[in-house]
Amino acid sequence: MAKLYFSYSAMNAGKSTLLLQASYNYQERGMRTMLFTAAHYAENGAGRITSRLGVSAEAELYHESDMLFERIAATHSESELSCVFVDEAQFLTKDQVWQLARVADRLNVPVMCFGLRTDFQGKLFPGSSELLAIADTLREIRTICHCGAKATMVVRRDPEGKALIEGDQVAIEKSVYVSLCRKHWEEETGRISKTSN
Repeated sequence: MAKLYFSYSAMNAGKSTLLLQASYNYQERGMRTMLFTAAHYAENGAGRITSRLGVSAEAELYHESDMLFERIAATHSESELSCVFVDEAQFLTKDQVWQLARVADRLNVPVMCFGLRTDFQGKLFPGSSELLAIADTLREIRTICHCGAKATMVVRRDPEGKALIEGDQVAIEKSVYVSLCRKHWEEETGRISKTSN
């Protein structure tokens, strides 16, 4: 029985690298995969998943209005899919998460989603919230804070380097985000004084 997987982390933990490696492993064995990424990061209307290590692959773009089950089912009926991979899964809608669950349940095709758990305000993304609720398998991909502790939070910085505490949930420029442990995230966002214990 196929499953819905969610691998989550803070920024810069290597999610895209792991996704691309897993897809390559299928393809190396002659199996067909389908890759998706959020339209937020489309360059000239083309989808591409790129890791910080420089590895990349073409991917289908998804928008909030897309019916992913139908798109995947149509591709699967043309030529059997062995696995579906979704990068930037935090941007999925709750309904799209259920559609991906149906791909696993009804088409018997595993779906592996990779994304952030929380935004810069420490709040769950809608897609991540639904994946945490219904995915068959959850996996945390670890990265570290500047102090060496496990980073579980993300801070967004303004051009002067100051941590932002308000604003849209999504800013496309990835370089303004920094992964931190909870302790340093609280200090950076002003939720607690840096001198507090």
